[in-house]
Amino acid sequence: MVERKHVVGVLGAGTMGAGIAQVAALRGHTVVLADTQSGACDAARDRIVNALAREVEKKRLQRADADSALERLLLTHVDSARAYDAFGACDIVIEAIVEQLDAKRTAFRQLEAAVQDDCILASNTSSLSIAAIAAACQRPERALGVHFFNPATVMPLVEIVPGVRTDAGVVAAARGVVDGWGKTTVLALDTPGFIVNRVARPYYGEALRILDEGLATTSDIDWAMTALGGFRMGPFELMDFIGHDVNYVVTESVWTALYYDPRFKPSLTQRRLLDAGLLGKKSGRGFYDYAAGAQRPAAKEDRALGAAILSRILAMLVNEAIDAVYHRITTVADIEVAMTKGMNYPNGLLAWGEAIGLDNVLTEIDRLHAEYHEDRYRASALLRRMVRERASFFHE
Repeated sequence: MVERKHVVGVLGAGTMGAGIAQVAALRGHTVVLADTQSGACDAARDRIVNALAREVEKKRLQRADADSALERLLLTHVDSARAYDAFGACDIVIEAIVEQLDAKRTAFRQLEAAVQDDCILASNTSSLSIAAIAAACQRPERALGVHFFNPATVMPLVEIVPGVRTDAGVVAAARGVVDGWGKTTVLALDTPGFIVNRVARPYYGEALRILDEGLATTSDIDWAMTALGGFRMGPFELMDFIGHDVNYVVTESVWTALYYDPRFKPSLTQRRLLDAGLLGKKSGRGFYDYAAGAQRPAAKEDRALGAAILSRILAMLVNEAIDAVYHRITTVADIEVAMTKGMNYPNGLLAWGEAIGLDNVLTEIDRLHAEYHEDRYRASALLRRMVRERASFFHE
């Protein structure tokens, strides 16, 4: 079992990998951070140094603790399979490389050849199959998903995802390590998108559908969801913040992995932004223009229109959360924790659905189905059952 002071490895020195390494180092671990790209480790170290300096400046961290964390950080360039030997002393290695199955399977094969027999191998994948990644290993029982959210240093949620062959002791050990880092862990079934990236899809997808139909502008929809719904960011602002190279790819991955379920169908509008290289804030333009002096189009602030938008998107979100419970992707409690701590939603979706009335959620889903005659708008069987039996997800 991995203990707090043992050696942690992180493969991939990008934004996510560097963030995970920083968290682990601050919690007392020696951390081996490696990357195959020349210069990536130097960039990661600069990023971590600057991040720790900001924490010290804001008096959220003592200078001595920051210096100690940096001393525990070991960086190495992985330029060959032999270079994976740098992970040889690690008790857990977290892979945080490109979101491509073949690349991750190759990395796991090379890691397994370099680490000790009792080393845990974890993937930070956000949507790929843990079973498929672990199948590259001789001992797939030691592999699982440990999915952090960006930025890893700030976001409290981590999804723990066992594969079909993962040993229960490995799950408990990995969860114990991450809990020890001050994170909040939830347990998810190894299904496309896990909890958050599956349940959250309608926040983007239904907003895009409303835009594509010409019913409202991006500003109108973002205003409705923030001003009336209480969400921290509207869907278009959030997609621009995440980046369409990430957000669209996750949507397409979930849609494909779920056998082209129309509930998760991607939007051509978003695909065209990706094709054009308009990735959002990182490229200077996405749904909105982020150039200096650019003005965002004003929303109409029409409360009747906004309420209709909110009702439609929220009904789809609640329905998806209920379906996740129905398909045993996770528990009621973990759904609520995941969406509030992983997505910063103002309320847990199941509790929110009960507050507005599950019968009202069902009515809205059925209305959309009657209007569009698409399987995209199908109510979860569990939602129908809950309404029929006047049941609650919560018991006093």
